[in-house]
Amino acid sequence: MTARTARRRAALALALALPAAVGRPAAAQEPGVGREPALRVPYTADTLPNGLILLVHQDHSVPLVAVNTLRRVGAADERPGRTGLAHLYEHLMFMGSEHAPYPTFDRLLEAAGTENNAYTTEDRTVYFEVGPANALPLMLWLEADRTGWFLPTMDSAKLDLQREVVKNERRQRYENRPYGLAEETLLRLLYPPGHPYSWPVIGSMADLSAASLDDVKEFFRRYYAPNNTTIAVAGDVTPAEVRRLVVGWFGAIPRGPEVTRPEAPPFSLPHDTAAVLEDRVQLPRLYYRWHTVRRGHPDDEPLRILAYVLTGAKNARLTQPMVYERQIASDVAAAADAKRLDGDFTVQATARPGYALPELQALIDREIARLGREGPTPRELEQAKNSIEAAFLEGVERVSEKADALNAYLYYTGEADGFQRELDRLRAVTAADVQRVAREYLGRPKVILSVVPEGKRELAARAP
Repeated sequence: MTARTARRRAALALALALPAAVGRPAAAQEPGVGREPALRVPYTADTLPNGLILLVHQDHSVPLVAVNTLRRVGAADERPGRTGLAHLYEHLMFMGSEHAPYPTFDRLLEAAGTENNAYTTEDRTVYFEVGPANALPLMLWLEADRTGWFLPTMDSAKLDLQREVVKNERRQRYENRPYGLAEETLLRLLYPPGHPYSWPVIGSMADLSAASLDDVKEFFRRYYAPNNTTIAVAGDVTPAEVRRLVVGWFGAIPRGPEVTRPEAPPFSLPHDTAAVLEDRVQLPRLYYRWHTVRRGHPDDEPLRILAYVLTGAKNARLTQPMVYERQIASDVAAAADAKRLDGDFTVQATARPGYALPELQALIDREIARLGREGPTPRELEQAKNSIEAAFLEGVERVSEKADALNAYLYYTGEADGFQRELDRLRAVTAADVQRVAREYLGRPKVILSVVPEGKRELAARAP
């Protein structure tokens, strides 16, 4: 991962749809008799006349502040032939603006003791700063300048420079990295052509080369306007002061065109699809990927717990027999990834020297089938819930994570303080729920991808 494209640790799971109108302080349900006090991250919410949404959470425990600026645009908002623009903009936005020419942005923030970075997903692009509370005016001024006064400084030289940076990043993460082309292959096999999730966030080399200066400028005008932006500020601040600063610096920036988000038609794999990818690797690796559910679906949490039961601990259903007992795999991992439009579930395992993928495949198939028949044990369910909840609560301790989560909850659910609801859904999952999703989703047709050393296709998994 590079400095500009490092993805944040996903300590907080998110939920369902698009933001609704806001403009009131959030109210929390009072805890009932005999119940634990509700976990609250109280905030105020305002919408400026130009459409910019502002969320503010006060946390005076330490003199720190985090600013999290979410642009409601990701790789899924692109179109075939022009993929990679959302991620390219993550780089371009650090190239200076009219009143803060390059490299003023980084130099001023570093001098103030402030960290800054950004990340891009299929659904959104997020820019963030965290540092001393007295640096808040600087953080907001710099964000405002690159929101309202970025285009006058955008030229072909900057575009070409960052285009090459992104191409090199793609070479490092995809073309020249062991197993690097697996993810792109999985997306192409799982989703139908033209589906918003059928291409990687970084885009293709051809599309990056084809992006013109006019393409890039139009992308900014459409997606980087105030009415497609939400700013979450968390830390040692007061809502009134934050609002005064935001209105003063962002208020004069005009709103842009109204953005309609893409919706993908429903689809399903008709049958198991197997593929073999030869790569410059030493050991074969097996990938299973299933189509599942979007964020906020009731089965989102059971699928996350299923992933933990399979590989989340040393004694997990796949980890213990494959890595420690029989030692046929050097690693195994499972993950549920629910996004705005759709979701997927992945199991991957790398064989140890001397073993072929059918041996890993047989054990994975056996344990998934057993979970579908019997479900997890009470101990497995408790361990999974406790571990996921601990990571969740650890994230709530940091103002940077709270700002990021407030923004994301609002984006996906329309309500920023979704922390307690997230915990409630997690705690309500039963063993029968996990058994059902294992049987229902992991019983569906899937993509089976074998990545094998060049010239050794005989090590590949069995085709259906």
